[in-house]
Amino acid sequence: MSTRKPVNPPDPVPGQEHAYCRAMLPLVSRTFAACIRLLPPQLEHAVLVAYLLCRIADTCEDTADLPLERKHALLARFRVCLDEDGPDAAPLRETFSALRAGGQARIADEHLTEHADTTLTEFRRLPAAARAAIRPWVQEMCDGMASFATMQEQCAPGRLIALEDEAALDRYCWYVAGTVGHLLTDLFAWHHPRMTQTNRRRLDTLATSFGLGLQLTNIIKDVADDRQRGWSFVPRQLCESAGIDPASLLDPARATAARTVMDALVAKTRSHLADALDYCCALPRPAYRIRLFCLAPLFFAVRTLAVAARDPRLLDPGHKVKISRGEVYRILCACHLVAPSNHLIRAYFRQLERKRARD
Repeated sequence: MSTRKPVNPPDPVPGQEHAYCRAMLPLVSRTFAACIRLLPPQLEHAVLVAYLLCRIADTCEDTADLPLERKHALLARFRVCLDEDGPDAAPLRETFSALRAGGQARIADEHLTEHADTTLTEFRRLPAAARAAIRPWVQEMCDGMASFATMQEQCAPGRLIALEDEAALDRYCWYVAGTVGHLLTDLFAWHHPRMTQTNRRRLDTLATSFGLGLQLTNIIKDVADDRQRGWSFVPRQLCESAGIDPASLLDPARATAARTVMDALVAKTRSHLADALDYCCALPRPAYRIRLFCLAPLFFAVRTLAVAARDPRLLDPGHKVKISRGEVYRILCACHLVAPSNHLIRAYFRQLERKRARD
């Protein structure tokens, strides 16, 4: 889901699209902006552009002020904008310009979406093979965003919007994160000549879990925030199996049942993160900077999940689950040391998991 924090984003300048994209990235995601610098320059720019395209699709779906029909129209238009010789994004510019003209604060994601043509210009400057690696996955994300916009619209006003079952959760995570895992894999293969056929098959098998593990970790740490916004990504069926409903998940009187639900979600996430570990180890060892880029968010997620799993205030709306800046720095330093060795990568992964029991 898009951030709603008002900012003062830069206006795009013709001929300076590259600078605009780089300036916008930390405004829409400080964490990703920090991690992307680990990549080699040519690959970094392609991943940057791909990430901004994904944020534009997400913003079309996530903007509450837009009716369902408009969301569908914008996502459909943005989808074809990605085609070779596709149209411009004028409907996105007109729609989000009108929102701003109505007195709405300048939100980074919405400013990015209003000026989608700027990012699309950079996309069209990428090599054809890089565009081909990005296009189908962002288009699939657009299709998925449209389906979830419909689900939100069908929910009764004032009623908690909750995913129905684990299949719906997996489908949601696939559209917003699994697609990204495959997009990155395709870009890695484009950029790195040592990506053998064996490596590639292994990475393709694990790419979905790589995305899902990171997304599920975010869902777990943000469960209380999402509930405050009227959303539950914790499936209704999973709650009902523990004898509660999603609306009761934050009720202190139902804490035992709620913890059972969260423990099940934590176990599911750990399974995906274990696959994500295998994904990182399947990356060619000479692709050192690609390994760094993948290991940093994986290790952040492992540590965050460890903290969440033992945090008695996980479901407290007034509490934020997060790892400290010191831990972030230590993890980034450790990534540089362990990245060349699968043995060290796996040992550090286990160390971060075990901190859940010791700390």
